[in-house]
Order: sequence, then structure tokens, then C-alpha cells
Amino acid sequence: MSNYKRARDGCSYFFTVVTYGRQAILCLDESRTALRPAIREVREEKPLEVKAWVLLPDHLHCIWELPEGDFDYSVRWALIKKGFTKRVKGSLVTPPPCQSRIRHREATVWQRRFWEHRIRDEADFRMHCDYIHYNSVKHGLAASPKDWKYSTFQRYVEDGLYPADWGGGVVDFPEVGRE
Repeated sequence: MSNYKRARDGCSYFFTVVTYGRQAILCLDESRTALRPAIREVREEKPLEVKAWVLLPDHLHCIWELPEGDFDYSVRWALIKKGFTKRVKGSLVTPPPCQSRIRHREATVWQRRFWEHRIRDEADFRMHCDYIHYNSVKHGLAASPKDWKYSTFQRYVEDGLYPADWGGGVVDFPEVGRE
């Protein structure tokens, strides 16, 4: 995890993004198929590097690194959510919109907001990576991070940043992400 970039070189941020009403839709095949190109399109227009990622049924956590002097993560998330929503329209069953959502022309796929945290230093980066990679275990979706296929854990193992059996036991984390 030593490739953390400090603020003067570009900023890294931890995010929590949640589906509307905590719908368990993100790990569905059609959702994963829609999310990849939505992110790819945004990255082409507004570069970002995904440093860590976990996709769970009703939310996701990730760390992004943005280019030097670029702090516009809100537009990136808006474009990703919009691209994803267009791609899944008609293929996912979502609740009917309330009057406020109709007025704002919003679908019922994502919560309006997201939670972000600017990564302060190498220790903060490591702590948030650990949190991301252990999250599937925390939520009872896997016995070990290696058993959850919707994360960057395996990439970290291949890069020698985690042993393959990391997180197989009980791990106690300080509270880092809002869920």
C-alpha cells in the first residue's frame, strides 16, 4: 500500500455510496454489467484511479485518487449514478418515486448523497483499505475477504499487499465508513 499519493500530488478519498431504500441490487449481473461502463465513461472524461473497492448488495465503498488539483468527485459520482441508472432502466425493479423525486427528475436507484472522507496519510489509507476489504465479512456475506469476488482484495493479494488468508478471523476496526 506504499503507493499512496499525498495531497500535493493528488488527493485520495474514501466513499460510501448507498442504493435508494437499501435495495439489494448492486451485485446482480445486470447491475455489475451496467456499473463497469458507467465508471469507464466517467474515467475517460474525468480521470480517477480506483485504489480500493468493494461492491455489496446495497452499497459500495471505494477509494479514489484524483489528479493533482482536481477535487471534483461530486460530478464524477453524479455522472456514474446517471450512467448506471440509464443502463438499468427497465431491467431492475425499484420502488415508485415520491413527489420530491419526481420533481427533481430522480429515479429510485441511488440515495441522493454519498459520504466521503479525504485520506490524510499512509496509515489512514491502510485503515480504509482494510475496512473496504473486510466489509463483506462484516456484513456476513463471506467468511473471509478472499471469498468475496466483488472487491479489489485479490488484486492486493497479487500485489503482495495482503497475505491470501488476511481477514479470515475477527478483525476489529475503528468506525470509518457510514453505512
